[in-house]
Amino acid sequence: MRGNDQQTKVHYKGKEDDFIIFVDSADAFKEWKKDSSIPLAQVVSGWKVFHTNKQGNQGILDGASNAQLENEFGSSKEEDVVKAILEKGDVQEVDAKERQGDKNITKGPSIAH
Repeated sequence: MRGNDQQTKVHYKGKEDDFIIFVDSADAFKEWKKDSSIPLAQVVSGWKVFHTNKQGNQGILDGASNAQLENEFGSSKEEDVVKAILEKGDVQEVDAKERQGDKNITKGPSIAH
């Protein structure tokens, strides 16, 4: 199956919205919690902070704006925000769903012949 990978994210429920970052693995996250001297680059996967528009950890992920980060964390500096989410957030492991879609639509009943 294509695209059937494990995704690990850290969910932080804020005052106004929910924020999510992706990490390499739950083990890397747990190691960082024990020893915060581990570089964040070895834990965080893709330095992007997402928000879910108040839909919890299952909502549609949109990139968080600097204003949203300032309002919630008092800073829009990525490193400060990521550290706050890692310190106060909950780790969640989910299986990424298999990519769906037609493999070759030129064959079969979807094309009028």
